[in-house]
Amino acid sequence: MSGSVLVAVAAAVGNLLQGWDNATIAGAVLYIKKEFNLESSPTVEGLIVATSLIGATVITTCSGAISDWLGRRLLLILSSVLYFISGIVMLWSPNVYILLLGRLLDGFGIGLAVTLVPVYISETAPPEIRGSLNTLPQFTGSAGMFFSYCMVFGMSLMETPSWRLMLGVLFIPSLIYLVLTIFFLPESPRWLVSKGRMLEAKRVLQRLRGREDVSGELALLVEGLGVGGETSFEEYIIGPADDLADQDLSIDKDEIKLYGPEQGLSWVARPVTGQSSIGLVSRNGSIINQSGLVDPLVTLFGSVHEKLPDTGSMRSTLFPHFGSMFSVGGNQPRNEEWDEESLAREGEDYQSDAGGGDSDDNLRSPLMSRQTTSMEKDMIAPAHGSLSSMRQGSLAGDPVGSMGIGGGWQLAWKWSEKEGPDGKKKEGFKRVYLHQEGVSEPQRGSIVSIPGGYAPTDGGYVQAAALVSQPALYSKELMHQHPVGPAMVHPTETATKGPVWHDLFEPGVKHALLVGVGIQILQQFSGINGVLYYTPQILEKAGVGVLLSNLGIGSSSASLLISALTTLLMLPSIAVAMRLMDISGRRTLLLFTIPALISSLIILVIGSLVHMGSVANASISTISVVVYFCFFVMGFGPIPNILCAEIFPTRVRGLCIAICALTFWIGDIIVTYTLPVLLNSIGLAGVFGMYAVVCSISWVFVFLKVPETKGMPLEVITEFFSVGAKQVIAAKNS
Repeated sequence: MSGSVLVAVAAAVGNLLQGWDNATIAGAVLYIKKEFNLESSPTVEGLIVATSLIGATVITTCSGAISDWLGRRLLLILSSVLYFISGIVMLWSPNVYILLLGRLLDGFGIGLAVTLVPVYISETAPPEIRGSLNTLPQFTGSAGMFFSYCMVFGMSLMETPSWRLMLGVLFIPSLIYLVLTIFFLPESPRWLVSKGRMLEAKRVLQRLRGREDVSGELALLVEGLGVGGETSFEEYIIGPADDLADQDLSIDKDEIKLYGPEQGLSWVARPVTGQSSIGLVSRNGSIINQSGLVDPLVTLFGSVHEKLPDTGSMRSTLFPHFGSMFSVGGNQPRNEEWDEESLAREGEDYQSDAGGGDSDDNLRSPLMSRQTTSMEKDMIAPAHGSLSSMRQGSLAGDPVGSMGIGGGWQLAWKWSEKEGPDGKKKEGFKRVYLHQEGVSEPQRGSIVSIPGGYAPTDGGYVQAAALVSQPALYSKELMHQHPVGPAMVHPTETATKGPVWHDLFEPGVKHALLVGVGIQILQQFSGINGVLYYTPQILEKAGVGVLLSNLGIGSSSASLLISALTTLLMLPSIAVAMRLMDISGRRTLLLFTIPALISSLIILVIGSLVHMGSVANASISTISVVVYFCFFVMGFGPIPNILCAEIFPTRVRGLCIAICALTFWIGDIIVTYTLPVLLNSIGLAGVFGMYAVVCSISWVFVFLKVPETKGMPLEVITEFFSVGAKQVIAAKNS
């Protein structure tokens, strides 16, 4: 996974530049006022600081749709170019107007980076470490602030500090970021798949994952192109084909054959009549919570994590990675050669927007990779059949490929043949997401560990919950023309539609937008801006300013050093959050850190109202501020952006993330410009009391509405939102 980690670190440099800019303007504005005589023009002074905020808000309104059109990488390159140009302009700026232009360009770069870096990291990171990697932007942003404060503090000690140099030095790190985005960052594989550029997506995934066989994940990305769709919960029993037949189970003709890389091992998954335990939890939750308490979707996600075995999430816990094995049984036409060379000859009718050089970008390629033929050679006399006999349809049931997609999930397809009400046989493909539910104690001893996961032997079996739905690119019209796999339509045909606005009204997307927009609003009104604004005053009362003045450090330099020390305190806490993000989870971190924010704010209110002596008040306030900062950057700081980058379908992810980011910037503007007014009207105690109330509301919102997404593939998360939202609607209607 080192490839994914390095790419995430490189992308997070964009947030380092944002933090760098936030800190430099805070120091530089002290000297800008003197040169341009702005002491009597607070409006112009405020505009210099706020122009980048305005630029970020403006660019965010269109960044999502453009990133869905042109790609994530291109806009990250544009962000680095804007950072670089703004640094040069601010270094030159002979007057206020040129300075404002530089600040506006800087805001454009900030808006693109803040909006797209979390999306890019989410789309390139493996599910098992996605949360940790998406905490990197918070870490690099705080690190950028610390380094910038140190630089500005050093410059402030000079006889004639230069604000142009403070602001203009931004072009140096932005040049490094430009080089990284052009020569090191690949395009998002999910975006490439959405445009039908399958071979490029495959190469990027191979680089990111450090392995040749990425067919399972590539097939998953294809399935992620759908929005909504009919999905049902089922329960499967997975075990050896012969032994499973002896179980007293009610089965039907739909079954999934699983072949392992070990000699003599093959398994079959058969649906159990009735509702899966996950489905039951969701259905019961919908009934119980009709009063509007805990969202059934939260219960649904929680049931998955409760069922996950404690054997680590870095490898599959259901069954090994079986490779890309798919064929259609019975008398259906079959394609026996699945290597890319044959696909180059067969797929000429499929044209992708990658150009003529990728004319073999047939969607069948990732699903029917070379591994099929190589695995057939490696498998020696399997106990329950062979791949060749499977192709001849001699085994009971219909075979299907099954692939590990991370986080204990497996992706499979099955060929479904059922009789309709009119007596006619209906045929079609079904996509299946499988997840281990657990094993009853008597059978637990028969599950033995093999490389890659757990496999049932000696009569043991594994229960698996299944999300079953139509494949994203399934087409009835092409059913009899190209019956070669579940992906019947090339993704370019889906991509030509673009991000349509009516997809935003699909129940799952609407539900996800409620969560994303809600948590962004609550984060902005939770008090971080107010505490940052008041921190220098608190530390000044604590005697830090007096101590620094005794060392010969002026008031301006002292405030910068205090801010640098405050920022430094955040870094260890963010490092802890990176460690816990994929272990404890996003929801758990929020539920445990928000009470610490509430307590800190309440203590700040008490410290403002009750006089216990200057030293005691200053000490209590200082401790409260430090605790607030540390717990904020562990939870409410990074998690809203992480969640927003995870919960939307690929097809509308850019559009939805832009809506959430726009909410973030508008909230930032409102809080920043209402803070002085609120301080004058209700005082410091009233402001902190209001923030404490908002944090309390935030905890309730997280508890009731925010699901746990750790370790789950993005496509499975969006599928759960779709299913859960529709079950909520059905429960309300009933």
